Amino acid sequence: MTQVIDFRTDPAKYRHWRVTYHGDVANLIMDVDETAGLFEGYELKLNSYDLGVDIELNDIVQRMRFEHPEVKVVVMQSGKEKVFCAGANIRMLGGAAHSHKVNFCKFTNETRNTYEAAEADSGQKYIAAIKGACAGGGYELALACNYIMLTDDSSSAVGLPEVPLLAVLPGTGGLTRITDKRKMRRDLADIFCSIEEGVKGKRAKDWRLVDEVIANSKFDQTVQDRALEFAAASDKAVASPGILLGPLERQMTDSGMVYEHIDVTLDPAHRRAEITLKGPTAPAPADIAELQAQGDQAYILKLCRELEDAILHLRFNEMDLGLWVFKSQGDGAAFLAHEAVIATSDHWLAAEIRHYWKRTLKRIDVTSRSLAAFVENGSCFAGLLSEILFAVDRTYMMEGEFEDDERPEAEICLSAANFGPVPMGNDLTRLQTRFLGEPERVEQAQDMIGVPLAAEQADALGLVTMILDDIDWDDELRIFMEERASFSPDAMTGMEANLRFAGPETMETRIFGRLTAWQNWIFNRPNAVGQEGALQRYGTGLRGNFDMERV
Repeated sequence: MTQVIDFRTDPAKYRHWRVTYHGDVANLIMDVDETAGLFEGYELKLNSYDLGVDIELNDIVQRMRFEHPEVKVVVMQSGKEKVFCAGANIRMLGGAAHSHKVNFCKFTNETRNTYEAAEADSGQKYIAAIKGACAGGGYELALACNYIMLTDDSSSAVGLPEVPLLAVLPGTGGLTRITDKRKMRRDLADIFCSIEEGVKGKRAKDWRLVDEVIANSKFDQTVQDRALEFAAASDKAVASPGILLGPLERQMTDSGMVYEHIDVTLDPAHRRAEITLKGPTAPAPADIAELQAQGDQAYILKLCRELEDAILHLRFNEMDLGLWVFKSQGDGAAFLAHEAVIATSDHWLAAEIRHYWKRTLKRIDVTSRSLAAFVENGSCFAGLLSEILFAVDRTYMMEGEFEDDERPEAEICLSAANFGPVPMGNDLTRLQTRFLGEPERVEQAQDMIGVPLAAEQADALGLVTMILDDIDWDDELRIFMEERASFSPDAMTGMEANLRFAGPETMETRIFGRLTAWQNWIFNRPNAVGQEGALQRYGTGLRGNFDMERV
């Protein structure tokens, strides 16, 4: 039986990271337990990591924002002697299925992006304090930090040696971050990515690979001083105490998964999953203080946590289900009342929940599945929930009354959330991306904020793909779903990923688009993963035997 990967964790279960809190500053220490790999068959030596290590890091970064809003600076460092991090574990990559390697890279990218954005979103600046070897994915951990400090000694260096050693790419954004973020010269980047030994000391600073190089004797004190300086210079407001993110309850059934606010139905025979989000059953909090008192049980927060967990579970554990269908049921006005509590508040918790929705919706954008939404009678696609309609590949909406259906007729209701707070990776809203050639349509939609839109109105505004009446609904959806299931999954992945990100290219779209596409292809090539490929021969003393044809 295939091992089910669970993304739910908490500090009591950590095997690979330690966190200590000192007021404004938190120390995040990577101390990987080499015997605690997620799968059998490899040891996590030299602070190398697998998905299990990154699941913990993702949880830490999330808790840092919600449980410790007082933190202004996070110092990431190693708990090992003479090594910061050796990167993704090569034995793990060599033995993993292609699909797991690609999903692993995507998840690590999302985790890096989350703490990279923490300074702008949450006033939490991440510092990488590098002592010892820092290679491959280890340097990518540092690259996603906002400031990089390197000790100047004989063994400490940064490097991206994937090309010469493994015949793959620095796939967690390394190539993109050294050029787009750190503005490294292209010719120097070419040298840097072609050598195994990495770059040390002053040269690392001159080449823009790090921000500061410090004598080894002064390194620890300088790191501490710099963290306190950054914290003192921060304009982050003093936050009220954080809220505890307790265990997320999920029941596995024969047909899928059940959360409090989400039902997931699996249909392996037809290779699809249905994700039904439920509207609130309790009144909205009167204000942000009441929401904070509700803590992790607050509807608008818990729904987001459940949605994120469902997305990650389906990505890694149900890879044959190529079509995800999003539905909702409930009162759209009631959902908007809950959303309104966080919509305009400048309270730290309101901001963090908004950013959490932004990150979770981005997970939908970059998921390699065919995505559809069905706006049925009784649905509650309003405000933030209606963003799902613009994230998917197609949206179908019921029109008019349906026989023997006593639910309220289908409606969509927009809010201010659809016009800025939760942009895509291209820095545009989903509606701006949808109407790239017709920006006036975005203005027309914005004029309808707060107005419940029936099928004909939603169709006229271009908010849905197709509206269908009682006669055509079942047949049209059956044809669509059967057709989608018959297409090549590879062709679908390529087509959908290209169509979803119209408009300007950003560092984020380059990472999830161009870089991921190339890595996906390289992970299939014998030069990397064949029996004589570099990834398979790593550590044997033999170089890869390459097919030298350029493709």
